[in-house]
Formats: sequence, structure tokens, C-alpha cells
Amino acid sequence: MVGAIVGDIVGSRYEWNNIKTKTFPLFGKGCRFSDDTVMTIAVAEAVMNGGERDDFIDAMKKYGRMFPRAGYGGRFYSWLFSDNREPYNSFGNGSAMRVSPCGWIMDCGFTARTGFFPSNAREMAKLSAEVTHNHPEGIKGALATADAIFLARYYFGGYCGDYEEAINDDPAECKKRIKEFIENEHGYNLSRTLDEIRPDYRFDVSCQGSVPQAIIAFLESTDFEDAIRNAISLGGDSDTIGAITGSIAEAAYGIPEWIEKTAVSYLDKPLVDVLDRWKKFTTKNKPDGKGSL
Repeated sequence: MVGAIVGDIVGSRYEWNNIKTKTFPLFGKGCRFSDDTVMTIAVAEAVMNGGERDDFIDAMKKYGRMFPRAGYGGRFYSWLFSDNREPYNSFGNGSAMRVSPCGWIMDCGFTARTGFFPSNAREMAKLSAEVTHNHPEGIKGALATADAIFLARYYFGGYCGDYEEAINDDPAECKKRIKEFIENEHGYNLSRTLDEIRPDYRFDVSCQGSVPQAIIAFLESTDFEDAIRNAISLGGDSDTIGAITGSIAEAAYGIPEWIEKTAVSYLDKPLVDVLDRWKKFTTKNKPDGKGSL
């Protein structure tokens, strides 16, 4: 899930000052963590606490109130600071930018043995959206992102223990399989290129208007940093597109150490503490004992 945090921080200074180029410094003045990071951390804590409906609600309200100026959307902010625990039918991209921890607890070994997706973890990804974003598009955006993360882990290998069907000597084939699954399962059109999207792309906070673009930014990438640059170069809701793309790219490529360390240096201690607990949690729960589910 650190990939989502990196994408959020890198994209934060370009959200209201879009750029349409891949040539820019990754970090610098104006970079900060935003609601994308805070809610990703909240989802991670909820998963560690059991992943039930109340766990997600409690964690989101806890960390949202801890960081009230992180840049939440109006309806989410109102929900966050109220006693209301019911969803409000949102199809915003908030459900997709925060879902990445759910993509990391999906069991590659189960899929390798059975040929089926790990349904329990997918239900958790769905639930992480439904507690606020219960519109079909809000749920679809979260599931498509979690599925892309899982499939990147599964096909690129290195994160799935002894059971992966790794074909990491052919990344183009890996991405072809991910693209076909997401298009067939979720109905997104992933056939446009970044060069076709970029000129006319504008700020769009809906899942349907940002999740496909974020996935395409990953599909056209060559490594983690290139994926982040692709995402930011589209413009639009830069921090959130960066978070979604980064969460998928991490699962495929890993994150260069210097990028991860720099991103974590922007975080406050309560957020870093959850990251540390998450690393221990995912290692403990791997079937091979080395951290891979």
C-alpha cells in the first residue's frame, strides 16, 4: 500500500496545478500527504482489526478526525464528522484510492490451486467501499483496483510465495492478462493510450472518470517511477490517480528504496506506526512465512 502513499504525495502539488508532462521532480516544495494516504492507512488498520463493516467505519472516522485538513470531499467530510454510520451512495474515486491494503491480503496460493479468485478478501475490498461509496460505480472502482493489485502480484511474481504463476520474464504478457481481466470483469475500456487521453483529460473525481485512466497509466509503464510519472502527466485529480496507479505499480515492480524512504518521511508518526504494524501483519500472515499471501 506504500505505492498509493507515494502516488498521493507526488501528485499532491499538481492536483490544482496540473501538468501534462512526465518531466518533473518527484518530491519537493508543495508535496504533502492528503486524504488518500490517511484513508489508505485507515483501511489497513481496519483490515488488521478484522475487516468487518464497523472496523472500516471506526478506522475511517478515527484517522479522518485525527487529520481533519487532509483534503476530504464535502460529502465525505460531513459523514466523517457526524454520528452517521450509513453510506451515502457516492461514486467518487475515494473508494479506489484507499482500497490497496485489501489487494495485498488476497491469497495467490488459493488462486493457483483452485483457479478462482480469493472471494473473502474480495468481499473485504467491496466492503471497504460500501461503508460510504455504495453506488455501483464506487464499488466497481474499488474492486477493479484491488483486482489489478492482486493480479499484478500474481502474474509478475515475487510477492506470492511458492504458488505464484509468475511470468515476470514477459511483462507485456502479464499486463495483457491484467487488462483483459479488468475489461471483461468490470467493463472498463483500457484500450486508449495515454497520448490519446492526456490532451482533453480534465479534473474528474468519479471512479468511472479516473480509475480506468489510472490503470492505463500502469499498463503503459516500464517501472514504478515511470508509472507515477504517467499518472501525474494525465492531469485531473493528480494525487488520487497517482495513488491508484502507484498501488498497482508497487505490486508489479516493487518500490525503489529511496522513493519509499522519501515518501515515508512526509508522514506523521501515527501513520508511520500503522505502516510498521502493517508490514508485520502481512509478513505474519503469509503462507510461506516470508510475507507473501
